[in-house]
Amino acid sequence: MARTGRGVLGAVAAGVGVLLLTRRLTQTWGTRDDEHAARLPGDDLVPHARVVATRGVTIDAPPGDVWPWLVQLGQGRGGFYSYDLLENLAGLGIRSAGTIGERWQSLAVGDDVRLAAQAALRVALLEPEDHLVLLGVPGPAEPDVMPFAFSWAFVLRALPPGDGGGARTRLLVRERYRPTSRPGRAVVEAVQPVSFLMTQKMLRGVRDRAERVSRGTPRRRPARGTTGRRRP
Repeated sequence: MARTGRGVLGAVAAGVGVLLLTRRLTQTWGTRDDEHAARLPGDDLVPHARVVATRGVTIDAPPGDVWPWLVQLGQGRGGFYSYDLLENLAGLGIRSAGTIGERWQSLAVGDDVRLAAQAALRVALLEPEDHLVLLGVPGPAEPDVMPFAFSWAFVLRALPPGDGGGARTRLLVRERYRPTSRPGRAVVEAVQPVSFLMTQKMLRGVRDRAERVSRGTPRRRPARGTTGRRRP
């Protein structure tokens, strides 16, 4: 019995270790060095966050070619450049744009960016070609029932030119969650796998679109696939 008990405890410990490692990898996907721990714009909007996920990608284009794709994020706007099919199975009505729409380029602090018809985030911080921070706001007629506070930051950092001499940009996306109730904790944990799945695709989607514009090639189809053949 003792040997069996030790075996069970060992298996449980190994399982917990795998889960913790997987969690860390998915919540820091694509980051370099200490990017996941660096202070970013908007961090103070949700202090004492229980869960923080930071993900990143390198884009062979200057910040000015990346920014327009971020400005037009949202349902009823440019979409989220992720898995539209999965989003629409949930009835979100998302269609990710393959071009920059001038009608979506006007965005200011205080504007709403919709995730769905009845769910919106509000622009809390905006500095062109540098950062865009969205903050979770209550739904209609629900001012005090949000299960967690949430911020979503998109940060651009110019990089030195690559081997080919072209401009490059790091795009970092950070999510901060602070549950406001015990059910909120469960919701936050349940959201994490979906967050990773959709965000890594979104980062690659923004990358491919911005690189096509920077090269001056057609925007309708990606010149490079988003199937993960390239490292972020």
